[in-house]
Amino acid sequence: MRTGELANVCGLTAKTIRFYEQAGLMPEPPRTAGGYRDYPPQTAHRLAFIRQAQAAGLTLAEIRSVLALRDSGEAPCTHVAGLIEKHLADIERRMAELRKTRTALRALSERAVATDPSTCTEADICRIIDTPAIK
Repeated sequence: MRTGELANVCGLTAKTIRFYEQAGLMPEPPRTAGGYRDYPPQTAHRLAFIRQAQAAGLTLAEIRSVLALRDSGEAPCTHVAGLIEKHLADIERRMAELRKTRTALRALSERAVATDPSTCTEADICRIIDTPAIK
């Protein structure tokens, strides 16, 4: 299957397929006598896996490591489970940070509603954000 046909089957662009090849996510396919890439049918499954792994938040380097394990004959399940746990922990940490930021922004929003711009002085950068204790 040539690049364009594979791209149509997978819902990707030919450029994306070539990028995945260059990134080491796909082995270089055999070539036709005319020099065209000739992908085997199972390539579509590999591309679907790559897209699913990306949708799950795995980086290209992490996907490459999973594929390398599989290509070497090893089951990558333990490795994948570790990656998933790492990503879950990262998301939990980021969500906690976002909750703190939301709390701070809500307080600033309340202060913004209560702030009369006509009372600002040149000494103020922005009374909504400036804390009076620092002045």
